[in-house]
Amino acid sequence: MASVLITGASKGIGRAIASEFARRGHRVVATARKPETLADLDVDQRLALDVTDSASIEAAVEQAGEIDVLVSNAGEIFYAAVEATPPAELMRLFDLNTVGALRVAQAVLPGMRARGRGRLLFVSSVVGRIVNPPGAGYDATKWALEALVESLAIEIAPLGLETALLEPGAVSSGALDDVTTYRLPDDPYAALLGGDPAQRQWITPEEVAIGVADAAEVPALPLRIPIGAPAKAVLAARHAAPDDRPFVPGK
Repeated sequence: MASVLITGASKGIGRAIASEFARRGHRVVATARKPETLADLDVDQRLALDVTDSASIEAAVEQAGEIDVLVSNAGEIFYAAVEATPPAELMRLFDLNTVGALRVAQAVLPGMRARGRGRLLFVSSVVGRIVNPPGAGYDATKWALEALVESLAIEIAPLGLETALLEPGAVSSGALDDVTTYRLPDDPYAALLGGDPAQRQWITPEEVAIGVADAAEVPALPLRIPIGAPAKAVLAARHAAPDDRPFVPGK
């Protein structure tokens, strides 16, 4: 049994991850900005943790006690063409999706280093390795996360610690049901938003949760773990495509 701290556990993927770890008998510390949203989760601890607030992170990590596995899941998305992307909103997204993950990792690493063991699992996405307009801002936060975690993997390996990037495709978690969208007047990029969600290949939050929990338990942890058949297919297509022009998923 491992002690598992999960960020962004109030809904969707994070909630499913918390439930899956609890079902497997692990000690689960579920966290969210509003801990009252965790009240109905059958877990060991429900703590307030805002990944954009260092004091909040430090308090939660102290209350959680010994942490064997970090599942860094908190994140948001917006849609916009690059020209229409508000810089302040992009900075906010980086602060949440990328720097927030960094803050929590930095908070748990000293304890893991002292014990000489621990796994840090980051919920990334296939868009950490491809781009899928109009999600350029979100994609950029995941590309940056992938770079940080790959560097982290090299740095912590001699210390007996491990890290991995979990990369699902589109997940039917509700996060993409009503995405904040920024447009230009007489929007020249309107066609980017014309896709039919019904044409996407969705996986469930529960499928992601199983993949994350498996990563916590597998004997040898790979750096990158695509989750679901759609993710594996699109990443294989990207690997096979030439690098001298943009890769367009599905084309």
